[in-house]
Amino acid sequence: MTVTIAAEPWDAEDGERLRSEMQAELADRYGIPDQETEKPTAESVRVFLVARDGQGEARGCGALQVLSDDMAEIKRMYVAPSVRGTGVATGILRALEDAARELGVTTVVLSTGPRQPDAIRFYQREGYERFAGYGPYIGHPMAQCFTLRLTDA
Repeated sequence: MTVTIAAEPWDAEDGERLRSEMQAELADRYGIPDQETEKPTAESVRVFLVARDGQGEARGCGALQVLSDDMAEIKRMYVAPSVRGTGVATGILRALEDAARELGVTTVVLSTGPRQPDAIRFYQREGYERFAGYGPYIGHPMAQCFTLRLTDA
């Protein structure tokens, strides 16, 4: 599948729709509403990317939140179910890593959950390593945290 991935405003309609679809899927998987205490916002997100197919349809998204001079967190990574397995997620992930490098970041981190085995396999396949956690995810029983040193990737 041919896609274009570009930065878009956090509060644009397609981005909001994709993030709502992600939240609905997670609520269904876990049987609970979003419990994230510090939700990303237009002010906290440095980069928000949207992947569009050849017809311009928004098919996936991902965000980057800078945590420190050398670390950023990947947030709101989502790909529509109809295009999973087509390379869209890999494209978004690589674009987020490139954006992190442009910001001078050397390490990216992310958190997913145990009821998202597809996401866990994806991040491991893409070279991310599981670790104990960061910030609010340290010791959290539902957090599966991963990291990648961009200098090694």
